[in-house]
Amino acid sequence: MQRRGALLGMPGGRKMAAGDLGELLVPHMPAIRVPRSGDRVYKSECAFSFDSPNSEGGLYICMNTFLAFGREHVERHFRKTGQSVYMHLKRHVREKVRGASGGALPKRRNSKLFLDLDTDDDLNSDDLEYEDEAKLVIFPDHYEIALPNIEELPALVTIACDAVLSSKSPYRKQDPDTWENELPVSKYANNLTQLDNGVRIPPSGWKCARCDLRENLWLNLTDGSVLCGKWFFDSSGGNGHALEHYRDTGYPLAVKLGTITPDGADVYSFQEEEPVLDPHLAKHLAHFGIDMLHMHGTENGLQDNEIKPRVSEWEVIQESGTKLKPMYGPGYTGLKNLGNSCYLSSVMQAIFSIPEFQRAYVGNLPRIFDYSPLDPTQDFNTQMTKLGHGLLSGQYSKPPVKSELIEQVMKEEHKPQHNGISPRMFKAFVSKSHPEFSSNRQQDAQEFFLHLVNLVERNRIGSENPSDVFRFLVEERIQCCQTRKVRYTERVDYLMQLPVAMEAATNKDELIAYELTRREAEVNRRPLPELVRAKIPFSACLQAFSEPENVDDFWSSALQAKSAGVKTSRFASFPEYLVVQIKKFTFGLDWVPKKFDVSIDMPDLLDINHLRARGLQPGEEELPDISPPIVIPDDSKDRLMNQLIDPSDIDESSVMQLAEMGFPLEACRKAVYFTGNMGAEVAFNWIIVHMEEPDFAEPLTMPGYGGAASAGASVFGAAGLDNQPPEEIISIITSMGFQRNQAIQALRATNHSLERALDWIFSHPEFEEDSDFVIEMENNANANIISEAKPEGPRVKDGPGTYELFAFISHMGTSTMSGHYICHIKKEGRWVIYNDHKVCASERPPKDLGYMYFYRRIPS
Repeated sequence: MQRRGALLGMPGGRKMAAGDLGELLVPHMPAIRVPRSGDRVYKSECAFSFDSPNSEGGLYICMNTFLAFGREHVERHFRKTGQSVYMHLKRHVREKVRGASGGALPKRRNSKLFLDLDTDDDLNSDDLEYEDEAKLVIFPDHYEIALPNIEELPALVTIACDAVLSSKSPYRKQDPDTWENELPVSKYANNLTQLDNGVRIPPSGWKCARCDLRENLWLNLTDGSVLCGKWFFDSSGGNGHALEHYRDTGYPLAVKLGTITPDGADVYSFQEEEPVLDPHLAKHLAHFGIDMLHMHGTENGLQDNEIKPRVSEWEVIQESGTKLKPMYGPGYTGLKNLGNSCYLSSVMQAIFSIPEFQRAYVGNLPRIFDYSPLDPTQDFNTQMTKLGHGLLSGQYSKPPVKSELIEQVMKEEHKPQHNGISPRMFKAFVSKSHPEFSSNRQQDAQEFFLHLVNLVERNRIGSENPSDVFRFLVEERIQCCQTRKVRYTERVDYLMQLPVAMEAATNKDELIAYELTRREAEVNRRPLPELVRAKIPFSACLQAFSEPENVDDFWSSALQAKSAGVKTSRFASFPEYLVVQIKKFTFGLDWVPKKFDVSIDMPDLLDINHLRARGLQPGEEELPDISPPIVIPDDSKDRLMNQLIDPSDIDESSVMQLAEMGFPLEACRKAVYFTGNMGAEVAFNWIIVHMEEPDFAEPLTMPGYGGAASAGASVFGAAGLDNQPPEEIISIITSMGFQRNQAIQALRATNHSLERALDWIFSHPEFEEDSDFVIEMENNANANIISEAKPEGPRVKDGPGTYELFAFISHMGTSTMSGHYICHIKKEGRWVIYNDHKVCASERPPKDLGYMYFYRRIPS
């Protein structure tokens, strides 16, 4: 550390000449880069923690990768990459100097403030002043070079430092004010042709015209066709029929159903191959009977015409009018709102209150961080661990201490209290490539919960998967109305959707009187009456869940035709943690989303053992084991014949969807192949018919090939059952000078991806010494071999169906596309309210107004 003093001219050291600084940097010049267009420069937040330039230790930015690290994590990056030169940023916050009269001195331009940071600092504060400091630090000896130092530094270093300091935030493009402006106006919008074919689109019940999918549906703005979109990386999406329709017709524009608000909607131009803006969208939608009025509010407020009907809901759920005591410490850290990000914050607070998620991520923090890829900002497990540690450690939730306040006054330096963390890096990663969550619009917390579960499934750590605590099997029983015969099937689910039994309201007379008074007030333009909320017994909602549901397009194998059927659903297994969603949201006939304003007496203790599936009952007769015929559209016959010849054309998206249900991978491939790529639903029927056959899980054998088909890597990226990487890829890596064992382990860890394997090798320089990690990877690989060779069905943690409420998420507003979410969690015997960055002890938890409820199993 004496060398540091020499560089800075501190007491005990000598002032170095300009040439000395240049010589000091010469060995490191090849690693210093100037940021190029497209480089993400992180200078506001550590990749592993929520440290920032405001933190006590400041922030270190690597001058090669432009990743940022707090003082606790910079050494890890240096050891892993060998990068030695970092820019250290520190923002000092002090009390402003007071004038003779006791007031602050007049404001003046602060020349000491030069960092463009994404922080919550009030730079125009009357009480605080800020001073930014930047310097270069050279590891491992911690040489420090103060900046700016233009005359003494090499030109390349000066240019690189200036570029880093002046760079914009990597998240700036997601700011609400600029999001919509990035989309171009479609050149087809002004003169779009719309067919006068009488098509009218209903507000719900949509279905793809070419398959049975009911999500990710797009409305073609020329002819009103409703068709499914493409397959997304997170297993959502469709079969690409909207794109096929464009290729057949040339109709260029489509709008995504479910995204329509008065502010616009998601519009895609197939001809221009990108999302676009349609300035005449309201007119184009009205052509098909869709009205875009009164559909959107603000994040923490409401439209003027909504204020009176909804004000009581906001007050009750946020416990307004009650003096709430702030909570600090581990587990009591809030999440700052990024602009319509409260849905994410509420879900993540509930998730990290579950011990299995705490152990999977925070409990494995050292290993996850040590073995993170070279860019940890793009790794799901790293960002989950970072967020979990930020919420649970208490490091960013510290109460003000009186002695510290006195010390700050004496030193004239202000240390801002850490009051919540910003999930900006986490949101950017988990929402990338997703058309909804990557926007700054409000989203459905239930949809984000399922999206998160999917990401956890895809990025499991070892053999344990924390999302298994939500996983359960649903038994669906369908009875043919004509033959009275039955069919039993099972599917995987992660939450229980509970319908609102409005007909069971206990205050019907009061509701009728309110509605009459409200209508009279509107006609006579008088103030609206105070809102009356429907009171629904929980038992009625539970009864509605178990009631039979009519199915119009059920395939009756006994009749060899579609028939009407009756479907009932029951639990084939009970999850360890039960998530219950109240289905409060619907669409009116005018396409305006609305929310049932109801109060449901949700129980603290829940018993659903009576909903346990019973299977085939005495006297019931099963439907014949006959598959429905494959109906191939004329324009698909040629494509189907090609699939029977070329195994590489198997629809891997349908394979993935079936495999997620727990069926063996090879069986899924055969199902999709033998049903002609007609989608997962048709392939599922094939599986049900053939699952008892002895060769059900055997590899697919193509006609005319004489052996097992090899369609390359599987849908999960893994190769054969032995997980042995291909020799040609191993040879490529060993030809670069790496050991064979190292190449094999890197390929196994990255699902045989050459590019990712090289990244893994460079990020694991200690490979040979870390035998424990290698052994664990081999054990995990062997476990995967066993699980693949002997399929055991879907992973469930069955047990008794008795539960205790420990968390619930509430929504305020008129639809999932507007309003605000908050979360209540029971911790240490008392309820706590999490309202963005504010965390307080709850006095009156509104358990009857929740949207999603989280129950934990009570051990028997």
